[in-house]
Amino acid sequence: MLKQICFFKKRPDMTADEFMDYYENQHSQLAKKSGAKPAIPNAVRYVRRYLKPEINPVTGQVHDCGYDCIMEIWWNSREDFENSQRIIADPERLPMTKADEKNLFASHDNPIVTCIEYDSPMGPNGETGRVEVVYD
Repeated sequence: MLKQICFFKKRPDMTADEFMDYYENQHSQLAKKSGAKPAIPNAVRYVRRYLKPEINPVTGQVHDCGYDCIMEIWWNSREDFENSQRIIADPERLPMTKADEKNLFASHDNPIVTCIEYDSPMGPNGETGRVEVVYD
């Protein structure tokens, strides 16, 4: 399993609520609205995590990390990830994506990384924790 993480900053003229509303109801639906099936080929999971700075309990200060959202997408293989990146960068699709991103992000220059995860045992008997995704 491979996870891609993207860090996004909202346009400065948007509130956090406007940013979240546009991302959830417009941008995250963009590929589907354009007829792409599936919207993100071979993706296993697609999540947006909206960030709210909190007080650091050690220092008592609030530190803004500089980003408003962390977007995560999981794939079963590096090949699936790379294929998806080629589709997103397709010259016929790219103008639509860039035009919509102007309505949302402060810039197109957003850090993108892949992630290797390790779980630590957190259960009462030393077992690795498990998060179950429930779909309505």
